[in-house]
Amino acid sequence: MKFVAFERAKQGTGASRRLRITGRTPGIVYGGATEPSLIEIDHNALWHALKKEAFHASVLQMELNGQTTEVLLRDVQYHPFKQLVLHIDFQRIDANTKMHKKVPLHYSGQEESPAFKLDHCLITHVATELEISCMPKELPEFIAVDLSKLTKGHSLHASDIVLPKGVTAVIHGKNNPVLVSVVAPKAEAEAPAAAPAADSKKKK
Repeated sequence: MKFVAFERAKQGTGASRRLRITGRTPGIVYGGATEPSLIEIDHNALWHALKKEAFHASVLQMELNGQTTEVLLRDVQYHPFKQLVLHIDFQRIDANTKMHKKVPLHYSGQEESPAFKLDHCLITHVATELEISCMPKELPEFIAVDLSKLTKGHSLHASDIVLPKGVTAVIHGKNNPVLVSVVAPKAEAEAPAAAPAADSKKKK
């Protein structure tokens, strides 16, 4: 995706407030071999761009002073209750350096899985995104995850999904976190607990 940015001459709380009144959003671009650049973006254009998933999870083409730079969205600050973007941060990327980025997980096939269709299990999407490492040119907008083979008693872990070529998962803490949990129906889960009680009545 491509967006247009403009140089921002002034900084500070007062200057940013005046900028927002004119319909612009203050921002910053950092990273790479050059110094951070203060920028401003048309708020309406930015607001609509932020509604698109690709703007959050893909390499963006930023046009500034007639030059195009590849950047990643790194942070957005929203007003607590107004439809207003207060500030936005971008990071320049190096085409020859691996990068870390969280990308959305797109699940499909859940209704066709044995766990859902035959055993009526409760299927919960524990994670909606996954942090990955890859070269900028290999960054996917999302990762497709097929749930059609889920079975009762077997949750889906990070190591179970097939990642695009050149992409690896970045795992923090747990070695193999659960992405999708599969839980047996409540009545079935309570059955083993009820069995001992029934046995004790027979002995009496």
